[in-house]
Amino acid sequence: MATRLFPDDQMERLKSYPDIGTDELIRFFTLTAADAAFVSPGRGRGPTDRLGLAVQLCTLPWLGFVPDEVRYAPPAVVARLAGRLGVDPQALERYGERPQTRTDHLRLVCDYLRWKSAPTGGIELKELEEFLLGRALEHDSPTTLFNLACEYLIANRTVRPGVVRLLEMVATARTTARTVTHDLLAPLLTGQMTADLDLLPRVDAGLGMTRLAWLTKPAVDATATSIKTSIEKLTWVRAMDGHLIDLSMLAAERRRFLATIGRRSTGQALERRDDERRYPILLTLVAQSAVDLLDEVVGLFDQAVSAREARAKGRTEKALAERGKSGESRQALLDMILPVLADPGIPDEQVGGLLRGQIGMGRIREAAAMGWPALPRDNGQLAEMNASYNYLRQFVPQVLAAIDFRGGPGADELMQALAMLAELSRTGTRKVPAGVPDGFVPARFRDYLTRAQRQNDDVSYRHYWELCVLLGVRDGLRSGDVFVPGSRRYADPSSYLFTEPVWATRRDEFCALVGKPADGRVGLEQGLEELHTTLGDLERVLADTGPGEVGSVRLDEQGNLVIPPLSAEDVPAEATTIKEELAGMLPFAPIASLLIELDHRTGFLSCFTHAGGRKQAMSGDLKRNILAVLIANATNLGLVKMAEACGVPYDVLAWTQEWYVREETLREANTVIVNHHHGLAFAKVFGGGTMSSSDGQRFPTRGKSLTARAMNTFFADEGLSTYTHVSDQHSTYGTKVIVPTTREAHYVLDDFLGNATDLPIAEHATDTHGVTLINFALFDLVGKALTPRIRDLGKVTLCRDDTPTVVNACYPHAGPLLTDRLDQDLIVDMWPDLLRMAGSLKFGQATASLIVGKWSAASRQNTLAIALKEWGTLRRTIHSAKYLSDPVYRRKIGRQLNKGESLHALRRDLHYANQGSIRRRHLEQQTEQAWCLTVLTNAVITWTTEYYAMAVDRLRAAGRDIPDELLAHISPAHSENINFFGTITVDIEAELAKLDERGVRPLRGFGPGGQ
Repeated sequence: MATRLFPDDQMERLKSYPDIGTDELIRFFTLTAADAAFVSPGRGRGPTDRLGLAVQLCTLPWLGFVPDEVRYAPPAVVARLAGRLGVDPQALERYGERPQTRTDHLRLVCDYLRWKSAPTGGIELKELEEFLLGRALEHDSPTTLFNLACEYLIANRTVRPGVVRLLEMVATARTTARTVTHDLLAPLLTGQMTADLDLLPRVDAGLGMTRLAWLTKPAVDATATSIKTSIEKLTWVRAMDGHLIDLSMLAAERRRFLATIGRRSTGQALERRDDERRYPILLTLVAQSAVDLLDEVVGLFDQAVSAREARAKGRTEKALAERGKSGESRQALLDMILPVLADPGIPDEQVGGLLRGQIGMGRIREAAAMGWPALPRDNGQLAEMNASYNYLRQFVPQVLAAIDFRGGPGADELMQALAMLAELSRTGTRKVPAGVPDGFVPARFRDYLTRAQRQNDDVSYRHYWELCVLLGVRDGLRSGDVFVPGSRRYADPSSYLFTEPVWATRRDEFCALVGKPADGRVGLEQGLEELHTTLGDLERVLADTGPGEVGSVRLDEQGNLVIPPLSAEDVPAEATTIKEELAGMLPFAPIASLLIELDHRTGFLSCFTHAGGRKQAMSGDLKRNILAVLIANATNLGLVKMAEACGVPYDVLAWTQEWYVREETLREANTVIVNHHHGLAFAKVFGGGTMSSSDGQRFPTRGKSLTARAMNTFFADEGLSTYTHVSDQHSTYGTKVIVPTTREAHYVLDDFLGNATDLPIAEHATDTHGVTLINFALFDLVGKALTPRIRDLGKVTLCRDDTPTVVNACYPHAGPLLTDRLDQDLIVDMWPDLLRMAGSLKFGQATASLIVGKWSAASRQNTLAIALKEWGTLRRTIHSAKYLSDPVYRRKIGRQLNKGESLHALRRDLHYANQGSIRRRHLEQQTEQAWCLTVLTNAVITWTTEYYAMAVDRLRAAGRDIPDELLAHISPAHSENINFFGTITVDIEAELAKLDERGVRPLRGFGPGGQ
């Protein structure tokens, strides 16, 4: 049974020699003098035995075992060792004719290398069993467990047992892990708890569905009804103490795995499972739902209040526009009145009659009747929001009763007011008592409360005061000044960071990793030294450039900084010609054929494992179904249309999507493709993989969705954004779906720090939307560089480290641009906390978007946020000085951003169906679709890069001189020769049969095999 975890062909591969790369060849198959002496002829061995023994000697540390058929070792291995020993490589063909020779030689190798075998019942296998059980409590994937077991054995210098035996141990570990999980959770599975859990998979007559489906169905809009429904779910989960369930005895991976099974399983499927498997799944799902629903309620509250504020703002702006139109007529009257009043030759007693005669009484009366009331500081926005008061009251009392809002430093008065509002809502009291806290009310709203008090208008005072409380709580949640215990997204900001004791154990490791000193004074000195170096470069540029040199960065006659746009990059005409020629040589291929071919070379489809942890053999049909789902999502066809296009039933595609195509499997598959692309020699022509950029791309949506917003500039109705990270080799290594109205800068660090590919990225470019002082600081503190292109850079505040007199004396031209004094003492004092925050991000303790968002919006009482912005100001000044003084640096940033733009066009081409409108409503579904698009985009980039390389090799072989510098101007974001439309045939065997012996298609314009 255990061997069924892998298909037969994979079983054979696990027993035999794999392909070997250059690095492994050098690392494992280089014989030392001692190794050569070990296999020397002085021991009476002939060439065959010497070569066979050498192969075994080098194979064991490489694979952890030696395949039975030693003579089938990779030819490169045999040739390398034969050359070192001075024997004929053909001698290995006769090795092992006597099986005992292989066994005796392996025993000698183990003794020489001090490796040990793993006999049945021995201590080695018992230790391996314990290791596998520990990992099985974290992971349930058989492939992952098998690979971990192999790594463990190699690390312990233990010869790997047979594949079947090892798979049996993996299967046993998985079974035991389920039993251990149930036993660990047994104290929580009381009679009442199991009775409550049994209700989840059963249909509830009142709901018309199972409680399981009800709980796991997220909201799609922030209406009062949706908020109250989410509160009802949260209340139901809390009634069974879901928020009190402590699952810390289980590994985080185990909890995630069990909850995933619960979300994706039907009620009938769960009821068919035995108690040992069903109850841990349901218990974990309930515990996670308690957190998810808490975040959902708070998020819906935030969005609902913000939506009403946005509506009030829109109405205010419309009213101001109308007021502006009326002001034009009043200004016309004033233009007629002022000359008469200013003319001393007109007697005072004649002014009135003259004006009435010129203007006309009708027009004067009309203007007088219109009135021109003074506007409050917010131009009437809070008054407009008051129109939504009754709507907000539909859910505010329930939110205040269900959510335990807490305040940080500086939020005491707001928390007192919130507690009083909750009490007023609970008791139904309408009048706000005297002396209610209002110190938190912003100055722009204070006039409303003052006027209502002056007029003894208790109703208006209650309305305005309550609206100020709600807006204050909303803003506090975003900045972290208000938090919710038990929440993941709205937790106390301090909980996102390593605790002091934990950080003390990791600080030195972090400082060594990112190259930052633990001493704040040393860190500041390094930063200031870099500042003065770049300021010196800028000073020389400004001093050498006169006001009349219009093409260069310069100061005008008034001392203002002038930054002319860079001239268009000089792309050689030969680059355009060679690109057209190469494009004409690329073979035509349907998108399905391209993916099948790429999987043949990379095996990326093997990353799509079953969500239940079951390792089903990756049959041809399963591969076909996964490819169909990938294409359906990436092209936006949807599963219904895809079923018609490829002939696979809809229910089969839907099942495949539910259990195989998930964010984690898509990320893993994308990593495989990106790594393969990075390993291509031709990819180095585009860049070294050391630089990347990120940018948002907007897509329209259909139907309600919490991530969609109306933006008239981009959408006819509503839409969302996908935020992607692109390397300088044109590959996309990160994708995130975000609300299009949120600040993109909050998400720049997420996938940058979470980069799981082999790309050695050290520098990241963005446009102005990705820039904040927080980002500048954090990028530097984690040992990376943020190099954005900032709009209106001449208006950006730059810092100096001394008085204007001292700085201007050192830098007469650049000094006046430095308008802000750096708070050096604050940086030094807060340096340990700055490192702790950066370390928390670097080691994955916190999500970067949460940290950047909250600290960017933090109040003035947050000293850490202020220090972070001070360090960010220093880093922004250093970048700005370098950007202004070095046109090559500027052009490099612009070139990288253009690469991201070229991929936007490719994604639009791929995402063609249904006018590009995304119809999936929930964030999880939208994220999966976005990753499908990323996987296909990278597949096209990789496939095109491979065939570009083949075409260039053919042209060079024909005597053409094509330098790499010319090819650097060619983008692989090319799709004209790829067919995304029509009938989509996913026939893996037929497509593989079209490939030649190298696994590729012939180029156009050449003979068979592209020759």
